[in-house]
Amino acid sequence: MNVFTVPMKLLTAVVLDEATDAVKKTLLSLGVLDFIQVSHLAPDQAYRLTKSTEGEDPQLHAQLRTRVETLFQQAGRTVFPSEKLDPKNSQPLDITGAKARLDKIGSDLGTIREQQKQLSQAKIRVEELFRYVADQKTQYIDIRVGSFEKEGAQVVDSRLANIAHVFLEPQEWKDSILLTLKRDRQQVTPLVENLRWTENPDGKRHHEAMMMLKADLEKRLGELESANNEIKRKIVARIEEEIDALEDLWCDLRLRELLGEISRNFSHTRNTTIFSGWVPKSASANLERAIRDASGGACVIEWTDAEQMPREEVPVAVPDIPLLRPFQKLVDNYSVPEYGTINPTPFVAVSYLAMFALMFADAGQGLAILLLGLFGSRKKPAFVGTKRPMIGPDMYRLFIYLGASSILSGILFGSYFGLPLFPPVWFDYHGAVVGHDAMGRNVYSILGITIWFGIVVIGTGLLLNWINLVRKRDWFHLVMDKNGIIGGWLFGCGAWAAFAFVGSGYKTLPEGVFLPLAFGIPLLILFAKVPLHRSMARKAGHEVEPKSFASLVMDSVMEWIVDVLEIFSGFLANTLSFMRVAGLGIAHVSLMTAFMQMAELAGGFYAPLILVLGNVMVIALEGLSAGIQALRLNYYEFFTKYFTGRGLSYDPIALHPHAGRQIR
Repeated sequence: MNVFTVPMKLLTAVVLDEATDAVKKTLLSLGVLDFIQVSHLAPDQAYRLTKSTEGEDPQLHAQLRTRVETLFQQAGRTVFPSEKLDPKNSQPLDITGAKARLDKIGSDLGTIREQQKQLSQAKIRVEELFRYVADQKTQYIDIRVGSFEKEGAQVVDSRLANIAHVFLEPQEWKDSILLTLKRDRQQVTPLVENLRWTENPDGKRHHEAMMMLKADLEKRLGELESANNEIKRKIVARIEEEIDALEDLWCDLRLRELLGEISRNFSHTRNTTIFSGWVPKSASANLERAIRDASGGACVIEWTDAEQMPREEVPVAVPDIPLLRPFQKLVDNYSVPEYGTINPTPFVAVSYLAMFALMFADAGQGLAILLLGLFGSRKKPAFVGTKRPMIGPDMYRLFIYLGASSILSGILFGSYFGLPLFPPVWFDYHGAVVGHDAMGRNVYSILGITIWFGIVVIGTGLLLNWINLVRKRDWFHLVMDKNGIIGGWLFGCGAWAAFAFVGSGYKTLPEGVFLPLAFGIPLLILFAKVPLHRSMARKAGHEVEPKSFASLVMDSVMEWIVDVLEIFSGFLANTLSFMRVAGLGIAHVSLMTAFMQMAELAGGFYAPLILVLGNVMVIALEGLSAGIQALRLNYYEFFTKYFTGRGLSYDPIALHPHAGRQIR
């Protein structure tokens, strides 16, 4: 497995104008070229080149495609998959016809939605009346039982059309029932009086009327819901009538967008087209062959190795390792590594899982997280669009890894749902926290484990940094930087001296001349950092600001003070930061011990209930906390030792919406 970023090559090609369209389609089909402007490579020749002028508006393509995707969503379909796009079948697009088709569908759907809007307004009114009637909140409603002299239900409903109301004429009654809201009384009362309403004074009728109104309102809500569902079916049916044409239109629009994006990276002379871009070295031969085939051999192709270009201009791609994709997401969220340096993903996978396992060491709860990950990874998203779910497939796969690591550490530490059900294989974490460890270990023993773990993580980061600096041939920072060899030596000597001091009962440091020499010589070398850097810059041909001897000495002193403070305080803080790993592990045991004691006190039926709820709470809250702290330790204690994050992301124009920096 290659732990470095993918080697890249720079392509510069010239093809005849008549082959441009075929070459464009070929480049899109391969999807491996990350374009750069040719004028950037030869700025002194830029005036000889002209940019491609597209006759169609790319924003218009995007707007029309978005409208099509919106229709797909309304029909309950996924966005048409890009895997079915075929540049070879790209045809001229009738923009006017496409707009007319979408406008016609939109107009038809608008008519249907107007009906839906009216139904929604009616439903809101009925729901409000039903809520007050069902809860018998008579302070909000008016119920009238009586009769009109002449008018019937149709006349009453028409006159009260803009007011929430129900008018019933029960067959078994001579009286009618009118339900309105009290807030509408000022509008309802004049209308009722004009229709010569006669109120029935029998109070029993109002109670019976309430029951009739509740039944009638329930029926009306059901009818409105059915009508609303029918309108939704009409919307889906109207879109389905055009679904084949919409799918073809989406493909055409997407292809035109991508081909137009490629065209905007082309430059032209009178008879030729020139383009340039970065491609993984492993794909360069296939790309060259495809360009020659598409152009019929009428092309000139030149390759430039990445080593001949400034490192910061080379885009970064990393190998796509399916098993490590969840951890690749963690790296992507931080930044992009520099070209030619170590890909952090494999190391993040190991360190993140180890940190989580130490903080959440429980085989039973780890099994619950693993099962959650397995269950979630089987789910398929209902809609593939711009809106992503809160927890995606990669997160569920991460749950599987975290659960497995917790199971392993739980077995090593002897913890199963917070209970020491089986003897620990390595370290009695539970016994050390509660004071029952047979070997006399306690929380300080746990702190010692995490401190050693922190030293290993920081040391690994320093080693990776030295490898990166050797590959970049940055010998100055390899030796003189705080994360270089001198900084690493001081860190190692400081850790050795600290453990010796603790081993002596916090009384003495190691005796002899080794410790003073181990610290003194590197610190003296650091004092030469400023003049050495100026000398190397001058030899490299860089302009160096002239300074007097006194000014140079002052700069050296200030730089030395800053470096010493950063090395000693920085490494100390980085190492002690790993004590949070022990803190969360101790908190886990303490919480589960507290829940077990609560269960013993409650007894009976409540005991298992308390244990179940306690485990659920610990998995949700402490599991989240352990995941966040493991991420923080990676970002701020591990990455800062070797990961500069100054890389340029590899972003080819391709048919498939995959993560561009990952190469299969």
